[in-house]
Amino acid sequence: MFSLQRANTWEISESENESEEKKLSSCSKSEIANQDISINQDTLINELEASATSPGKRRRRTRGEAQDSSEASKEKQSSERIRRKKNLEELKEAREAAEAKRTHRRKEREKLREQKALERQWKKEAVDKLNQIKPENLIKRLRINVHAGLLQDSGCDLLLRTLDDLHWKCIIENEGLPNSISWTRSNHEQIVDDLQDEAMEEDQVLMVISKIELENLVMSYKTEANQSTAVGLVTKGEESLFQQLTVYLSRNFGKVVTILVVTHQRRLGSWDVDEDDQHHMDIEELSVHLQLYWNVAIHFLFGWQEMVNHVVAVTKALSKRPYKAMSVESDLGFCLEGSWSAGVRVDRDGHGLALVWMRQIQQLNRVSETTAKTVISAFPSPALLMRAYEDLPFEQRRMLLADLIVVGGAREKRVGPELSGRIHRLLTSQNPQLLLD
Repeated sequence: MFSLQRANTWEISESENESEEKKLSSCSKSEIANQDISINQDTLINELEASATSPGKRRRRTRGEAQDSSEASKEKQSSERIRRKKNLEELKEAREAAEAKRTHRRKEREKLREQKALERQWKKEAVDKLNQIKPENLIKRLRINVHAGLLQDSGCDLLLRTLDDLHWKCIIENEGLPNSISWTRSNHEQIVDDLQDEAMEEDQVLMVISKIELENLVMSYKTEANQSTAVGLVTKGEESLFQQLTVYLSRNFGKVVTILVVTHQRRLGSWDVDEDDQHHMDIEELSVHLQLYWNVAIHFLFGWQEMVNHVVAVTKALSKRPYKAMSVESDLGFCLEGSWSAGVRVDRDGHGLALVWMRQIQQLNRVSETTAKTVISAFPSPALLMRAYEDLPFEQRRMLLADLIVVGGAREKRVGPELSGRIHRLLTSQNPQLLLD
């Protein structure tokens, strides 16, 4: 019985487990089937709903999707256009910057060319101006004005013939100081245009008179002095030579008049031999008065030949005046004349500096080439000479070069204390206006 009960127990337990497993499997299968059925039903419902939807709704939905896609494409196209426009603007800015750089470089080149052209023009004008004021060119533009009163003297033919042989311009005029010779010079700045060529009067005037006219001049001066009339004051009705001279000088301030007395006798000193002492005193008094009050000098010449030579000399001197004035104004006036003033070439290695140092010493007055070479041989450069000055006491510096022996010449000589002091002042003076001589 015990065994039966036990056997029954095992049978019940196994049957129960199996039934439970079957129940679980059947439940799971039924759940899965139910899920599949529900999914199918949902799908079917959706399909039915979609099939049941009206064509208008489907078109609106399709239109909405198309609008969304078109808006997206429009936004994409707009962003693409913005990006392209930005790229174009950047490219345009880059091109404009490059064009601005090219324009700036072109303007700089044009400015440089204009500056070089202007410099060439300035140099050309300076050369033309220098050529125009050279005596050989300036004398061609000087015009000699001869007063018609001189034609009454037969000696004037010699003057006109000489001027014609020299190919100088000469005209006869009735204006100005009687019996005078004056000069006018064409303005070199307007020489190209003959229609606007202006003449500039020179300050030099020659008054040519004879011995008889000189006596009349003296008598006229004495008459005015005796009448207590102010010297040089014109009285109505008087037309003496002295009055004409003073009136001319009063109206033409700055003119320098020189009276040339043409005589036909040899003179001893300033006066003729046959003149008495009283006449000498009268001429002396007139000469002093004219010199003090009117800056007029009196010269005595023998014959018209000397007078013509004097006119030629004055004309040549006037032609040299502008060039000499420029030479004086130049900073290196000592270099304008002389065969050694063409300049010295100095290389980068310093070759030629010794010659420059020698030229600098030679610019001093009364310094020969041998003396300059002596100084150069002792002190090859200004720096060495300055160092030697610094090593000596102040009192002995001026005499440093005095005992140097100058080699060459018939006899031996030294540099000397005078030149040694001038060279010392040349190198140590701080005053640019100091005279070295």
